[in-house]
Amino acid sequence: QVQLVESGGGSVQAGGSLRVSCAASRGSFSNYDVGWFRQAPGKEREFVASIRRSGVSTFYADSIKGRFTISRDNAKNMVYLQMNSLKPEDAAVYYCAASVFATTDSRHFGYWGQGTQVTVSS
Repeated sequence: QVQLVESGGGSVQAGGSLRVSCAASRGSFSNYDVGWFRQAPGKEREFVASIRRSGVSTFYADSIKGRFTISRDNAKNMVYLQMNSLKPEDAAVYYCAASVFATTDSRHFGYWGQGTQVTVSS
């Protein structure tokens, strides 16, 4: 099992950048794929990005591709999501999650953090 904690959320202006982090306070990231998901008020939780346990392969939602970058440092038990060119529609609570399987489906992620709020102002 693994325990995850997100950090780095905040408020930025549209077009700005923000990096959110996910730390594994329990267990090791090395055995898990890690994904970022987000949920805005009144909207469904959606996949944002994921990274394979090796860190070699990454996957992005079409709405994010080209603007966000996911990375990981297994030695530090950290996963990052660098968000650039933020848009108001990116505002949401961002969650990191870990899965023992290669997947982008939130239903298959067994471990979740509590989320960090990202606000984008215009």
